[in-house]
Amino acid sequence: MKNRILLLVAIFVYFIFIFCLEKLAFMLMYSATAGGITSSEIFQVLYHGLPLDMSMSGYLTAIPALMLIFSIWIKPKFIAWVLNVYFGIILSLVVIIAVVDLIIYPYWGFHFDSTVFLYLQKPKETFASASALEIIIGFLAAIVFSLIVYIGYVAIIRKQVLKLTVPKSIWKACLIMIVLTAALFLPIRGGVTVSTMNVGKAYFSDSMFLNHAAINPQFNLMYSFFKSDNFGSQYQFYENPEAVAIFDALMTQPPTDSIPQLLNTDRPNIILFILESFSAEAALDSVIAPNMSRFAKEGILFDNFYANSFRTDRGLVSVLSGYPAHPTVAIMKYPQKTENLPTIPKTLKQEGYNNLSFYYGGDADFANMRSYFIGACGIKEVVSDKDFPLNERMTKWGAPDKFLIDRVYKDLTTKKQETPFMKTVLTLSSHEPFDVPVYKFEEPFLNAVSYTDECLGDFVKRLKTTDLWNNTLLIFIADHAMQSYPEGLSNSDPKRFHIPMLWLGGAVKKPEVVSDFGSQNDLAATLLSQLKLKYTDFKFSTDMMNPDSNKFAFYSYVNGFCMTDSTGTLTYDNDRQEIIRQSGNPGLEKKAKAFFQNMYMDLGER
Repeated sequence: MKNRILLLVAIFVYFIFIFCLEKLAFMLMYSATAGGITSSEIFQVLYHGLPLDMSMSGYLTAIPALMLIFSIWIKPKFIAWVLNVYFGIILSLVVIIAVVDLIIYPYWGFHFDSTVFLYLQKPKETFASASALEIIIGFLAAIVFSLIVYIGYVAIIRKQVLKLTVPKSIWKACLIMIVLTAALFLPIRGGVTVSTMNVGKAYFSDSMFLNHAAINPQFNLMYSFFKSDNFGSQYQFYENPEAVAIFDALMTQPPTDSIPQLLNTDRPNIILFILESFSAEAALDSVIAPNMSRFAKEGILFDNFYANSFRTDRGLVSVLSGYPAHPTVAIMKYPQKTENLPTIPKTLKQEGYNNLSFYYGGDADFANMRSYFIGACGIKEVVSDKDFPLNERMTKWGAPDKFLIDRVYKDLTTKKQETPFMKTVLTLSSHEPFDVPVYKFEEPFLNAVSYTDECLGDFVKRLKTTDLWNNTLLIFIADHAMQSYPEGLSNSDPKRFHIPMLWLGGAVKKPEVVSDFGSQNDLAATLLSQLKLKYTDFKFSTDMMNPDSNKFAFYSYVNGFCMTDSTGTLTYDNDRQEIIRQSGNPGLEKKAKAFFQNMYMDLGER
């Protein structure tokens, strides 16, 4: 009996030991980017991460505990065989999750969650960001980690299982083992208090890197995967009627004749460029992106503009549907929900814009994009990687931006175009691994931005020579900012979400700078208002040119959100369930929480 008790404890501690090794590897790899880490902070990470490690260990120890109960009657060799199979599967999953998490963290800025399964439908695109060297290192790391956990399993567990004997008092041993197995409920749940185990238990520091280091990646994945899809009941800061009332007051946009007209026509041709990862700090730098910098002076620059999120699939919906991004779920995962979203293309189609196209050099089926563009946007012409010859699909993601943008120009000038039209172009060259033929900067991301900027400059230069220019509006907007640029920022920092929005073309009346705050979800109302079209279906979108509307930017990160305007900034972390950044107007807290709550209420109702 004593051997079984010790073995059960050993199994429980063995998993915790593995999780601590993961944390040490994580800190070793990324502490430099976080400005270094002290021995005291290492201890704190391990200590504060222990509750999640114990919870995950409890889950993984449950089946071995049952097998130890059965071993009272069943021969050790059979028990050892069952545990070999169990630990083979479980340890393989633990190693894969740990290694993949280490590789993707610098790109995502957080531990991966259940949304990974949306991207894994297209594994080629999912791993396109990783370089060959990173894949090789990841493979070698997986081998080394597998050897460590296997040796530990053989030494600590397997050998001891084979030594098990029939206890003197079978029923006493059985009862004690059942009680100990049931006791695993305590670390799994996190005790007997009202609150259950959750990711926020690991948060202890003002440094988000240290909090992330403390999180158990296996628990994080499991927690997000089994989280309820009952979105309407999540994040209940206020009673629903109160939340709706605050939201309605925030989004009030009184009719007025004082809206400045930015365009010299209300039916321009529209070319919408959604620029991969174009952070404002890089895209508006005259050295890095001279063409975008020039566009900012020739057209209309919205200089306090923010992305709603950190991923392309979320950014596309924010831009085209005026629908802010939910941090814990991508609405593109649910085609039945995206189909009833309002979209700019579908609204324009009802007003005579029958010539709608979407251009992308990559796979349009990645992350359910095609279902969104066809189902929600009503776009029938989707040009993607398969529409480019093999010799032009030169990168992991597909055709570089030069070939993509050349294709757009060729179609515009050689095919008969019914006007007015709307063309949506999603670039990709400024996505990791930044495989571009430009070597101007040490930072690969800046090379990629410079390359795409050059392609855009050439496109505009050529379009100006055509008859289309005078009645065309070009809109340049990023899908999100680059999460690793500038370096050293937390993943909730406003600079992580600051992006450019530029309006250019012959349809623009005059150059100007709009300094009011706004975010991607505000493009819909702002553009449709300029076209004198109704935008009431876009309930989360604000006309930035309406002098009587509330001007603010809203974005979400990992599992938190931020609202910022000319009066202050409020950042709230849902895992920690507290404000982590606040300045200026204290009234932003209630507005931000109500806005966020209404996002989930709306998602649940669709």
